[in-house]
Amino acid sequence: MEQTSHCNTLDEGHRVSSGRDWRPTPAIRVSVAVHLTGLAGVALDPVSWDYIVAALAGNHLALGLAGMWPRSTLLGSNLRRLPEDSVCRREIALTFDDGPDPVVTPRVLDVLDQYRAKATFFCIGSKAAVYPAIIQDMVRRGHSVENHTHTHPAAFATYGVRRLRREIEDSQETLTAICGRKPAFFRAPAGVRSPLLDPVLARLGLQYVSWTRRAFDTVDRNPLTVLRRLVRKLAAGDVLALHDGPAKRARDQAPVVLEVLPRLMDQIEAGKLTPVSLITACRS
Repeated sequence: MEQTSHCNTLDEGHRVSSGRDWRPTPAIRVSVAVHLTGLAGVALDPVSWDYIVAALAGNHLALGLAGMWPRSTLLGSNLRRLPEDSVCRREIALTFDDGPDPVVTPRVLDVLDQYRAKATFFCIGSKAAVYPAIIQDMVRRGHSVENHTHTHPAAFATYGVRRLRREIEDSQETLTAICGRKPAFFRAPAGVRSPLLDPVLARLGLQYVSWTRRAFDTVDRNPLTVLRRLVRKLAAGDVLALHDGPAKRARDQAPVVLEVLPRLMDQIEAGKLTPVSLITACRS
């Protein structure tokens, strides 16, 4: 059975502390040991340089592969499913990435209202600055707004600590100013993370989130296959990842997410599950 990830404790104001303690994972500790051993090896036996380079290259390759596995916990904590208390309440989390979109996001909000469902929106800070009214509408309707970087750079996972921190902090400041609440959760673009990311998130008091399963609704134009991907073995505690921008268009030119969402909500209701925001699911 897959181990359930745990949320950071949230207080009554739905805020997290400005930081939390960071402890490197076993994989990161091994990586540090490999690098230190390599440096010592070069100093003691320069002839062994070729072997040391090969070992370091292998270590970097392993870390890179771990970062490309979105649901991995090798590089740090990762909320893939809701906490046990939330599972017992038969809750699930609907999450939407890459918005806000001026056309799609308001329609997603309307569908959620029809089903009295609450969701989590991982928003891009620079887009939020352009459409602050949509962000405020999300909050007014009871959804949570979380951090998905400021510009959604494709090379995010290759950034050094300073650029990682700037991307996340800029979004954090923008979203906080619009919402009046600090985001508590973070999701990396495409779910690809760097070994340097976890200490940055710890300093900012952010919990990393991936998903139980994702829709691939930015690449798949068929609403039925997207829906099947989401509802296969649908269960309490699931974290589902969709997109409200940019939305892939179905063959009839309707955004795929808008074709899928009402059918998904029907399946959720049939399973007697309650969609809640991550803030609600993780509230102590």
